[in-house]
Amino acid sequence: MSSNLDDMYREIILDHFRSPRGKKEVDRADISSDGQNPSCGDELSLQVEMDHDVLKDVHVSCRGCAISVASASMLAETIKGKSFEEVKALAETVKKMLKGEPTELPDDLGDIEALQGVRQFPVRIKCALLAWVTLVEGMKSYENGHAGHTTVSTEDGNGKTEK
Repeated sequence: MSSNLDDMYREIILDHFRSPRGKKEVDRADISSDGQNPSCGDELSLQVEMDHDVLKDVHVSCRGCAISVASASMLAETIKGKSFEEVKALAETVKKMLKGEPTELPDDLGDIEALQGVRQFPVRIKCALLAWVTLVEGMKSYENGHAGHTTVSTEDGNGKTEK
């Protein structure tokens, strides 16, 4: 395996793939969103329980490649207990980081920092973004007062939403 692939599939990504976080179902799903990455076949279901402006708990079920599952696991581990605004800012930072756009990375990225190597493989960026795009679209729907389920496709890399 090349050193680039070694970097991409480093142990932290494999750990999240083998033991994904966020598997426990939430008591009440205030945000419910499904995402698909047609180019890789990744599929994700995400539910978030809110407590006022805080993402109290998250459940993620992801089937797909190691990058997609690991990114979803990292999302689940990172967003619990954060405010709506903190999570939106974090999702934007992750998006910019993965696309190689200028952004100031916070010191507390934790395991998410391991995804930086993905940008060396443009076809895999959609895999890493799937959970984040799915979450953001679900949050937008919730924020706009639309109860129900959101479906997202990363086919265009930005997320297409159907309600």
